[in-house]
Amino acid sequence: ATPLSCSASPMRGPLLAAAGGAMPGAGGALARTIRAKLTAALQPTYLEVRDDSSRHGGPPGAETHFGVLVVSGRFAGLPLLQRHRLVHEALRAELAGPLHALQVTARTPEQWQSDPRVPPAPPCLGGSKRDP
Repeated sequence: ATPLSCSASPMRGPLLAAAGGAMPGAGGALARTIRAKLTAALQPTYLEVRDDSSRHGGPPGAETHFGVLVVSGRFAGLPLLQRHRLVHEALRAELAGPLHALQVTARTPEQWQSDPRVPPAPPCLGGSKRDP
């Protein structure tokens, strides 16, 4: 098995965390909250938090759009919808407030080991304030 590392991650955008080697203080307050809540709720063997906010036309430091990759044994035997519900439940307060969009990739450790590819972040369809 190949060891998992942040540098080998196919995720785009600023990488903010990885379980087992979390970077304290990386990212803004919301990124740190997302990382802490998902870690507490799901005890992931691997976790990445990606801030995609800058791709969506908000002001610098807005922290409104994120992608997460969560690899957890808690997902074993659960359909994808239930896995996403666990992530959303852990981030309920953030989704009701500052967090506008969340892309979730939820895998078991076995799934992640057999296929560590992550789907690309969806394009912004809301219209960037930076577009002409």
